[in-house]
Amino acid sequence: MKAEIMKRVLLISLVGLAGCHSFKKENVQPPTPLAKDFKPTVQVTRVWETRVGGGAGETGARLRPSVVDGVLYADSTDGKLAAIDAATGKTIWTKSTRTKGWFGWGDKKRKDALYAGGPAVVGDLLAVGTLDGHVYAVNAKDGSPRWEAELSSEVLASPVIVGDLVIARTQDGRIYGLESATGKRRWVYDQDTVPLLSLRGNGSLLAANGVIFYGSDDGRLVALRLDNGSKLWEQRLASGEGRTEIDRLDDADGSILLDGAVLYGAAYHGNLLAVDGPSGRPIWTHPFSTFVSLALGGNSLYGVNEDSQVWAFDKTGGADIWKSDALKYRWLTGPAVQGNYVVVGDMEGYIHWLQIGDGALAARERLSKKKAIRAQPLVVGDTVYVEDVKGHIGAYRLSAH
Repeated sequence: MKAEIMKRVLLISLVGLAGCHSFKKENVQPPTPLAKDFKPTVQVTRVWETRVGGGAGETGARLRPSVVDGVLYADSTDGKLAAIDAATGKTIWTKSTRTKGWFGWGDKKRKDALYAGGPAVVGDLLAVGTLDGHVYAVNAKDGSPRWEAELSSEVLASPVIVGDLVIARTQDGRIYGLESATGKRRWVYDQDTVPLLSLRGNGSLLAANGVIFYGSDDGRLVALRLDNGSKLWEQRLASGEGRTEIDRLDDADGSILLDGAVLYGAAYHGNLLAVDGPSGRPIWTHPFSTFVSLALGGNSLYGVNEDSQVWAFDKTGGADIWKSDALKYRWLTGPAVQGNYVVVGDMEGYIHWLQIGDGALAARERLSKKKAIRAQPLVVGDTVYVEDVKGHIGAYRLSAH
């Protein structure tokens, strides 16, 4: 069974959920069929739908939009950047950075503007990374270019803009602090060791209280000083033990969450861990293997394990509250919390809402036919925004049945 799970995880990471036919060919566990007689208990309204470029395609990137001050910003691996009215879905501006003359390259077409991760926006600054190791900064108001910085490897996670710095993470284990005005490198943190085998992708960085937190490729929760990139502390999310490289695979590919002074993180082949943020001292730990991000809602913590079972935990002590097998093996995204519901996307383009109290399925919609949803849904106010691997973006609201 472990070999099947591992094969499935690597398939997700490397080919980006190309389609359900791959599961039959690879002889892995088939996705749980969806009940045809399902009756929703909450009404879902699609507010709007649009598309930005070709999305992530088969790159394995998890493109997730950002919403700031009523504007949704999105990108694609074929070089499209767009700003969209988050309430109506109407395009405000769009740029193709693989066209002639952008960023002063004369008549040459850019071959390196293959965006990944999603844009970060603060004020009028938008920063985004690429598959070939660049970070580009543009004016968030109109998409006009500001600066570019060349880094050492792919930038698969969204950068973080905080103060006068843009913080970017590369796939080879480095964290860069770039000046937000110019892109000049101020500092770089180089992870001591990068495993020979790891899952494709990185969790987003978390910046809070002058510290950068992230989950590493070798299963650690790491805290760095924001001003100079020096390491403050680290905690193990996974042991890294096993006879083979596959057994020792222990990526922490989900984002780290902060609630008050408590950090929450998890890793593949590892644990769900609550940590005191200032000291790095563990508060509680619970065995839980995942390669997607967690979500917080009320007094609960929600996660999707390696078999796509959805779990709810008590955030104060880590005790199980409920587990749902209804979507097992459907290659779910990380969860998000929308009101009284947990929302996830799956490998066939479906969006599912589960009741936060007991995990019962409450609603189901389809963004696009057999186009996998890999990025964690984004909840802003009463709306959830969902993006699939082909760049389709939908906005959804809930109402009483």
